[in-house]
Amino acid sequence: MGPVIRRPVAVVTAIVLFAEGLGIAGLQWFLGTVVDRQKMSLAGLDPHAMSVSTKAGGVLFGLYFVLCGVVALLVALRNRPAAGPGHILLVSVAVVHGLLGALTVGLVGWGAFAFMMVVLGLVLLTLMTYDRRGGGEPGEPERAAPVAPSVSGAS
Repeated sequence: MGPVIRRPVAVVTAIVLFAEGLGIAGLQWFLGTVVDRQKMSLAGLDPHAMSVSTKAGGVLFGLYFVLCGVVALLVALRNRPAAGPGHILLVSVAVVHGLLGALTVGLVGWGAFAFMMVVLGLVLLTLMTYDRRGGGEPGEPERAAPVAPSVSGAS
């Protein structure tokens, strides 16, 4: 998969991560509202504290996904691999989707697992198609790694 598929995959990854971030934040906000209105309590915890922490966690998790989507969009716009913190964010969101996929298969079902694996695949394609170690554009020769000089053995 060469340069032709790089940008579309990165753009689709960004769109999916944006939608997922908004979906997670919206779902957590809704759950926090339900906990607050029903005055639900878990082991004597304050319902308001549970509601606020659920909403805050959802917003932070949603912002994390949106930030990862911004990194994927920047990769597509610049047509260069993510570097430094951006690369770390994309790797971490891939790990998160792998873990969420393992959890959702038992808790939600195979459909949610399939969705998580599709997103994981998109993130991994975004990371792998912009691999720095491979050759550049087609027609460019790959650079060989420098060879260390051999030391002649002394007896």
